[in-house]
Amino acid sequence: MYSLSVGTDKNGSAAAGRWNYIRACHTSLPVSVHIETTVVDRGSDEYVDAAWQLKEDIRRADGVLRQRRGFFRSAYRRSTVYLYIDRSNDTLVGFAAVRRDGYILFLAVDADYRGHGFGKRLVARVSEDYGSVTCHARSTNEEALSFYQHIGFEIRRRIDNYYEDGGDAFYLKLGDDSITEKLSKFLRG
Repeated sequence: MYSLSVGTDKNGSAAAGRWNYIRACHTSLPVSVHIETTVVDRGSDEYVDAAWQLKEDIRRADGVLRQRRGFFRSAYRRSTVYLYIDRSNDTLVGFAAVRRDGYILFLAVDADYRGHGFGKRLVARVSEDYGSVTCHARSTNEEALSFYQHIGFEIRRRIDNYYEDGGDAFYLKLGDDSITEKLSKFLRG
């Protein structure tokens, strides 16, 4: 159980606010964390090193997100990046890097913060800004596929040899019957 207070920006959006979690359950999170949300505009490399490090931590632990650093940095700079930062310890909680067409290039949440809704909130925030939200997921990444399908993404097609290492991917699209609206309402409070 936890309590959540969400600050809002001048437009009433929770995405530009701060969250204070007070945890009262078994978790690896501290008893109290201060989560700040921010958006990095295209062309900026603000937080790129922290995002790269998070991506690399996930790659080492889970064997996914296997991009080269140059590719990652270039894609990051060409994207709008939504981030959650734990200000109680200056940790990047998670981020979503999104192209102009609503395609999620990268979605990552630190292992210590998984299971607390940050991935859902990132996708919900993206869906507020884009009419269509799509992504690819490695066909062997069952955790990612389960997550995406749980929140309403539909597999549209399989693409053989999509990844540089020859791995296959599924192309996914957030469906019309998804929980996008529920997630957006959750973000607004």
